[in-house]
Amino acid sequence: MAWLDGFFAGKVVAVTGASSGIGRETAQAFGAAGARVALLARRREVLDDVATTIRERGGDALVVPVDVTDRAEVRAALHEVQRHYGRIDIVVNNAGVLIPATVLDLEAGDLHAMLAVNVFGALAVMQDAVAIMQTQPDGGVVVNVDSLAGRRGVSPLGGYAATKFALVGLTEALRTELHDSRVHVALIMPGVVDTPMAEQATQSEVVRSLWPAMFDMSPAWVVWAIFAAVRFRLVELAVPPGAATLEKLAALTPGLTDSVLHWGMSFSRWLSGSRESDSPTEPRR
Repeated sequence: MAWLDGFFAGKVVAVTGASSGIGRETAQAFGAAGARVALLARRREVLDDVATTIRERGGDALVVPVDVTDRAEVRAALHEVQRHYGRIDIVVNNAGVLIPATVLDLEAGDLHAMLAVNVFGALAVMQDAVAIMQTQPDGGVVVNVDSLAGRRGVSPLGGYAATKFALVGLTEALRTELHDSRVHVALIMPGVVDTPMAEQATQSEVVRSLWPAMFDMSPAWVVWAIFAAVRFRLVELAVPPGAATLEKLAALTPGLTDSVLHWGMSFSRWLSGSRESDSPTEPRR
C-alpha cells in the first residue's frame, strides 16, 4: 500500500492477545510490513506458531508469554521487549475476554473475569507502555482495541459492554493527559469480527439467534484500522467506518434506540427460527 510506504519497517511493535484472532492477524501483518514484532499472550506454544509464520515470511518475532491480569508479569514482559529491541514504538493493547449473558443472569465471577482482562489488564499495559515510551525521544503509539459495545450496551453483552465502556473512558482520559506528549493514544472500535472469541460467543443460543455468523467482518478490516491509526496518528476509528458515529447519534434518543434494538432483536430471532425450520433434516434411521 502506497500510504504505508515502508513506514513500519524496523519499528518495534508489541501486540497483546497475539495468539489468536485480531491480535494474531495484527502481529502477522506488522511482521509482513517489516516491523519487529513482540508476541504477548499466555500460551507459549501458540505464540511459537505465530512467530514461526512471521519468520518464514522474512519477519522478526519475539515470543513473550504473559498473563495481562498479573501486573508484575505485564511490566516484566514489556521491559523484556524493550531490552531485546532497545525500544518499543507501538503497543497494540488487544487482549480481551467475552462471556455473554443477560444482565439478570450475569455471574459476578464472569464479570470479574472480563474486568480483569478488558479493564485492569488493559490499564496495566497502558501504564507500563506509556512509561517506557515517555523515555524515548520519538515517544510511541498505544492502540487500544475496544469494541462498538463500548458505546452502546446490548443484550446479551451487558457485562462485556460495561468493561468496554470503561476502556473507552480510560483511553479518552489518557489522551487528554498526554495531549502535549510525544506518546499518541488511539482507540479502535470494531463490530463483530470473525475470530475464535466471536465463534465461542455464538455457542450461546441467544447470541447465535441475534447475530448470524455470515455478517462477521474479517480481522483484516481491524488490522487496516490499526495501521491507519498509527500511520496518521488518528485518535479513534470504528470498524466499519461510521458505526461509532451512528452510536453517538443514537445516544441522543436513548428511548427510541432501545425500541429499535428491541424490534431488531425480535426480527433476528424470528429470522433465525425461520432458517432453522427451513433447513433440511436428516432422515431418521
